[in-house]
Amino acid sequence: MSPGLLFSFVIAYFVILLIVAWYTGRNSNNESFFIGNRNSNWMLVAFGMIGTSLSGVTFVSVPGAVGKDAFSYFQITLGYFIGYITIAYVLIPLYYRLQLTSIYNYLDTRFGRKSYKTGASFFILSRTLGATARLYLVVRILQDAILSSFGVPFWLTTLIILFMILLYTYEGGVKTIVYTDTLQTTCMLAGLVICVGFILHTMNLGFGESIVAMQQKGLTRIFNTDPNDKLFFIKQILAGAFITITMTGLDQEMMQKNISVKTLKDAKKNMVSLAFIMLIVIGLFLFLGGLLHLYAAQQQVTVDGDKLFPELALHHMPPVISVIFIVALISALFPSADGAMTALTSSFCIDILDMQRRTDWTEAEKKKYRQRIHLLMAFIFLLFVMVFEWVNNQSMIGVILKVATYTYGPLLGLFAFGILTKRRVNDALVPVVCVAAPLLCFVVDKYQSFFLGNFQIGLELLIINGLFTFIGLLLISHKEDPRAL
Repeated sequence: MSPGLLFSFVIAYFVILLIVAWYTGRNSNNESFFIGNRNSNWMLVAFGMIGTSLSGVTFVSVPGAVGKDAFSYFQITLGYFIGYITIAYVLIPLYYRLQLTSIYNYLDTRFGRKSYKTGASFFILSRTLGATARLYLVVRILQDAILSSFGVPFWLTTLIILFMILLYTYEGGVKTIVYTDTLQTTCMLAGLVICVGFILHTMNLGFGESIVAMQQKGLTRIFNTDPNDKLFFIKQILAGAFITITMTGLDQEMMQKNISVKTLKDAKKNMVSLAFIMLIVIGLFLFLGGLLHLYAAQQQVTVDGDKLFPELALHHMPPVISVIFIVALISALFPSADGAMTALTSSFCIDILDMQRRTDWTEAEKKKYRQRIHLLMAFIFLLFVMVFEWVNNQSMIGVILKVATYTYGPLLGLFAFGILTKRRVNDALVPVVCVAAPLLCFVVDKYQSFFLGNFQIGLELLIINGLFTFIGLLLISHKEDPRAL
């Protein structure tokens, strides 16, 4: 299919998003932008969060990685399930009890202003790196498939997409995103199911026959039983649980949507539903990955990793599948990028600028500053995407998870210390601890063969990072804190 026709579908899809944004963003205020006036429907939030949790990286990288790691990613997914349940029954009740707009206000109440600012700063760093890595992957595919044929440079493609996201999140924020994410998740999952059905039909395979064919190629192995390997199942399950607790439960973007739900009961139902749905959806992505590798062998296509799915969908499948792939890919991109940009704007306004505490600003002035910060976040996204373009890593999901182990570890340690102990910390020293912990992790990671011999550390480095932070906070703490919650 010609790039021009593909581009026309992209524009049509975006026009639909703008219509939804206009309808939902009418009469919006700062409360609508930050937490959707605490009036969001839990079922819409739960369904839309599938797209936010998965993103374009999952859509491309998880199937592409099956050729190298088989179905071992499902080990992490089992950990995700444990993490979601923990969030539902530990963190969400805490956030609702404190009536938080920013979840990092908990750190202010529990420890003090320095801890609060430190936690918010680590979120801003973490989410900026993770969201721009996800954004880069999809922009790179759109550039190769469509925009390069028009002579449009990569930076301009990125700028156009960021401008699109700005247009439909500028007014409504979370209030709009709850609805646009629902639309986009629907398109993404429909694309996933259609691609699976097409390959099964084309190769004349039933479900059971396809599993047998994958087994013969060694693509269906889930559990790794070698304790020294970084893919050892206990390591992966634990890592998955803590990745979810940090990247969802301690992440303003993800919790911003949850605390926009009317009641605590509904917010819990949202998270538990998400836990079960993610098992099914990621399992389907892995199944698609196996099918893609079988189809690639039949078509004599030798590319692998992140390039496999785009190569097959755009060059070795019918035009209608190419359109479905592009629409599904964009649908996977926007929920992660728009939510991240909105959450980062919210966190910077509330946590760094103390907007909610400013009595000398009118609502109109607050809205003006919030819109300026939103534009600033778009510019920062552009810069970081260009950095990832320069790095050009072949598997972005590995990059994102690795970044998370370093940047979310201090948040894990801070919240764990606050919830599990009643000790008072020296608030002024908290930033030192939270910077020192990732640096220690870097040393352990780089020289792990020296410290641990054949034992390999993988994503459980996140747990080690949180433990270092916890120990550091213990060293700078005093006995019982009467303010403990």
